Amino acid sequence: MPDSGVNLPAAEVEALEALEQLLQTAVPLVQRDQEGLGPRVGYEVAQGSVVGLALPGCGLTSLPEQIGDLRSLRHIYIYGNPLATVPGAIGKLQQAQVLDLGHNQLVALPPSLGQLTALTFLYIHDNRLTSLPETLANLTRLVYLNVSENRLSALVEDMGNLVDLKELRANRNQLTALPASIGQLANLRELQVGKNRLAFLPESVGALTRLRRMTVQDNQLTALPDSLCHLTRLTELDLRDNQLSDLPEGFQHLRSLAYLDLRGNRFTVLPTSIRDLPNLERLDLRWNRLTSLPAWAQELEDRGCAVYW
Repeated sequence: MPDSGVNLPAAEVEALEALEQLLQTAVPLVQRDQEGLGPRVGYEVAQGSVVGLALPGCGLTSLPEQIGDLRSLRHIYIYGNPLATVPGAIGKLQQAQVLDLGHNQLVALPPSLGQLTALTFLYIHDNRLTSLPETLANLTRLVYLNVSENRLSALVEDMGNLVDLKELRANRNQLTALPASIGQLANLRELQVGKNRLAFLPESVGALTRLRRMTVQDNQLTALPDSLCHLTRLTELDLRDNQLSDLPEGFQHLRSLAYLDLRGNRFTVLPTSIRDLPNLERLDLRWNRLTSLPAWAQELEDRGCAVYW
């Protein structure tokens, strides 16, 4: 039985005991510091209930159904375990704000995940997921979502419902397309979809007018949508290791762009629109098919832009 020195509801005590039985060791009571629970194993109590649970790197292969009885949980860190599944009872944790299930061996997530409507941070990177439950679109308070390093061929169709999302990371998957609804993510600041199998970007990306950083390296892009030129707040654009030979007309409208990475593409001639990017600080052109740089490239360097080719 947990030796916390505090009185907890019977159902919460039973849930902690079920976890201890799986771990074959006690789960200690810990105090939250300014950085949160961090990597420490333990649980946190506030106002007579368990509000935080951290079980990183504990060798857990399963979670008990009783975890759903820890209904006051707000912060959950169960990363770095060999977990293959998560019980449907996790959907009962409807006060949870942070859920970290990264670096496990998850092959699926239960549809009940969509009941965690208070979640703002969801980390499920570095697992073995081939799909996401469509109910993920119900998590409309999400600010940060990381699904990188899985085996996903698609994101949820109604991804655009996540209207508060500021950062989306889906690197190192097997994505062949992004949902058109992605353009509804009006608050998105960072989009990372590198190392996938994307052959195109939807025109709707042009509606992401608050986007600051876009990483699309190591895909199969042969062209970019004209709407990309509407992203006037974009400061970093990583397009390396694709199959691009031109940029969309109006590219010079990306007036905030400071970093442009075009390495490993198929450019034989540089579009003059690059010259007209007033805030460009770094332009990387290595490993293209350029035999020389246009005369105006010197103008970029004269105004302080580092040009690599």
